[in-house]
This record gives sequence, C-alpha cells and structure tokens, in this order.
Amino acid sequence: MPFIILGILALIVSFAIQKNYQFARYYKMVRLASFLLIIIGVLSKSFVQIEPGQIGVKTLFGKVQDEVLPSGLNFINPLLEIRRMDVKTQNYTMSGIHDEGNKSSDDAIRVLTSDGLEVTIDLTVLYKLLPSDAPKIVRETGADYTDKIVRPLARTKIRDNAVYYDAVSLYSTKRDEFQQRIFKSIDEDFKKRGLVLEQLLVRNITLPQSVKSTIEQKINAEQDAQKMQFVLQKEKQEAERKRVEAQGISDYQRIINTGLTSQQLQYEQIKAYLELAKSPNAKVIVMGKGNTPVILDAKN
Repeated sequence: MPFIILGILALIVSFAIQKNYQFARYYKMVRLASFLLIIIGVLSKSFVQIEPGQIGVKTLFGKVQDEVLPSGLNFINPLLEIRRMDVKTQNYTMSGIHDEGNKSSDDAIRVLTSDGLEVTIDLTVLYKLLPSDAPKIVRETGADYTDKIVRPLARTKIRDNAVYYDAVSLYSTKRDEFQQRIFKSIDEDFKKRGLVLEQLLVRNITLPQSVKSTIEQKINAEQDAQKMQFVLQKEKQEAERKRVEAQGISDYQRIINTGLTSQQLQYEQIKAYLELAKSPNAKVIVMGKGNTPVILDAKN
C-alpha cells in the first residue's frame, strides 16, 4: 500500500510539472517512476504468505469474506486486507499463583459447592480455532475471542457445575466426574462459537482451611486406628504363641508322669553310670545294694 500511495502522488506531480516550462523535461521520468511504484505496490499486495499453523481471513472494505487462505503463498486481490489467525492448539490457564496463568494477578476460579463452602479451582483450557469458522468469529466476536469466549465461558460453566458437589467430594472422590462434566458443558458451547475444546485440566482444588483441618484430623484418626489394630493383632498372636507353648509343656509333663516307671528309672540310672564310667576322673565304680554307687578314683 505505501508504494501505491507514493506512485499516485508521483503521478500527480508529473502532471503538475508537465505544464511548468522549467521542469517539463523531467515529467516523463517522474511519471515512469510513478507507474513503477504503483506496479510494485500492486504486486506486493497481490501476494501474501501465510505461516504454518495459521490461516488468513479476507476483508474487503470492512466486509469479511467467507473463504479463508491456507498456509503458504497466496495470490489475492490487492484491495483485500488479510487478518492472520492461529489454528494451532492454544492454552489458557487460570491460576491463583501470580504470573503462572495468562493473567499476572490471582486469576483462580472461586466457586460455591452444594454445602455452601467456597472452593478455589486452578484450571487450564486446551483449545483451537476451527479454520472454516474463523470468518464467523472475526465477524461476530473479533480476533480477541480468548478474552471474549474462552475465559468467561469456562469460568461460568465451572461455577454452574460446582453446585452439584460438596467440597470434600469435589476435592477427592468426585474430581474426575466433575472434570468430565464441565468438559462436556464447555465443549458444546465452544462448538457453537467455532472453537474445539481439546482438553480440560483441573490443576488444583483448594479447600477452606477449616475443611482441610477436619480432613487432616480424620486422616490422623484413621492412621491411629490402623496402628492400634496392628498392635492388637500382634499382641493376640503373641498370646496365642504363649498358649501353644504352655500347652506343649503341660502335655510333656503329663506324658512323663504317666509313662515313667521304676524300671525306666533304673534304666536311666544305668545309662548315667555308664557315662560316668567313661569319665577320665573315675576308673572304678562299685555298685552296692543301695541306690548310691561307690566310686573309687584310680589316679596315683
């Protein structure tokens, strides 16, 4: 466009100096330059390059054309204005941590659950633009569709669906169900607007401090109960071991008392004498009629 404007201005100047005797000899040169500038301007506006992952939306005198330009080099009407739009996967993060999300300030979503508690949710939305619907978005919403569609729609749907869950369930057992529910809800509205929702990530759910304290107390109580159950089980096993040991001793004593006779005692006594005779300190054993033997030491 600048070349075309310069070419037109040069053409006007050529007509002006043509009537001036002093500069008349230069008008042909100026007019030729003006034509060259106009041609260069027209050619530069007739070719446009669209980068990979982008499309071009054509606008002619403020009217958006339905046909889009694909990536690559395209030959177009030089009067067209081309708006390049990204069709790659994009993400929008709403987080309570400063400078982590798309907003530098606290941008977490605060919702009320079914039990009336306020829960803070950090969320990431993965989405992309449908190329065929890009002219519609430019016509109805504009190029800043992220702030006009993605952000407000995601926040609204999360608040609308959080009321079906209590705070503890939302934090623990129902988290996946909640994520799937808001995904389905947001996906339907995105499709109507020309966007595709690829994935929805509930990154963090922060409970009120009072609820967190209650959960921690419950977890500690459960751990203490499990520990006490283990101790009781161990003591029970130890008591059972002692009972079996005592029963074995009792059975042994009973067998000894019922099966031990005088002949058995005499046999055990003779075995003891034999062992004593083998001792290097006792060389002669004289057995009398009594129960006690007489041992003579044969040492010199």
